[in-house]
Amino acid sequence: FPAVKEGRVIKEELPGRASTGVQGWHFNLRRPQFKDARVREAIINCFDYEWTNKNIMYSSYTRLTSYFENSDMKAVGKPGPEELALLEPFRDRLSPEVFGEPWVPPVSDGSGSDRNLLRKADELLRAAGCKREGNRMLLPDGKPLTIEFLDSSSVMQPHTEPFIANLKKLGIEATRRVVDTVQYKRRMDNFDFDVASSARGGSLTPGVELQNVYSSKAAETPGSRNLEGVAHPAVDHLLDIIAKADNRARLDVACRALDRVLRAGRYMIPMWYVSTSRIAHWDVFSRPSTAPKYSTGAPATWWWDADKAKKIGVQG
Repeated sequence: FPAVKEGRVIKEELPGRASTGVQGWHFNLRRPQFKDARVREAIINCFDYEWTNKNIMYSSYTRLTSYFENSDMKAVGKPGPEELALLEPFRDRLSPEVFGEPWVPPVSDGSGSDRNLLRKADELLRAAGCKREGNRMLLPDGKPLTIEFLDSSSVMQPHTEPFIANLKKLGIEATRRVVDTVQYKRRMDNFDFDVASSARGGSLTPGVELQNVYSSKAAETPGSRNLEGVAHPAVDHLLDIIAKADNRARLDVACRALDRVLRAGRYMIPMWYVSTSRIAHWDVFSRPSTAPKYSTGAPATWWWDADKAKKIGVQG
């Protein structure tokens, strides 16, 4: 609009270090078709994030890769000695991947139907004992591999439909169901779903509340936030350490170890997050040269600049 074109209103993106939370399509591991991590990874490969971001979301987002994105709690590189000390007791019950580079979702060619990723997905399904029969993908027990995406609104339809189309190319019977809010709440509380999208708020200092999200006890508790049904002794151990951490360093180490375990589990199809805060404002403010560490500082640390206001003809 004219004020932007004239430079009187400024559009900018301000960096921030607020925790981004976790957003994705969550597998319900209580369903037999999702018991094998290779099946879950195959399904993840069918979601073309690059195409979705460009064609549906105006390239405005960043792919989520971690359960502690945009923080020092995110696992990067191979685990250090302190992380290994927490993970080693469970080595025989963890994927070898946990002890290497942390898993990140695949990057597609942006075509919307990356043949290489779909081929890898098919290989993973076959390695898990699935087989193609006609135009259907069958589980090892001979039953069709089916997925129902459950939601309470149509907001995610543009993102989900192309995903479903790719799944069907592999013979996976994928459908989408939108139910009213009451039914949705009841089904989610009772873990009566295959795959559901959810966004969980994050914290820069997580603690005991994570036990309601990832603990084995929560997996068996109706109404808990452990939608996926994560139930692993290593996760329970790390959650206990996080809850009892008495300093920042121990908390960060335990969270990075937990991040590795959860990412290796392929418990969800990671979605996206906004890495900056997008704002538009009249060019009448000045601000400190150093912004607050964990926020944009706008507008709480800004002040009215009479000279700027006068320059663009705005009265105070």
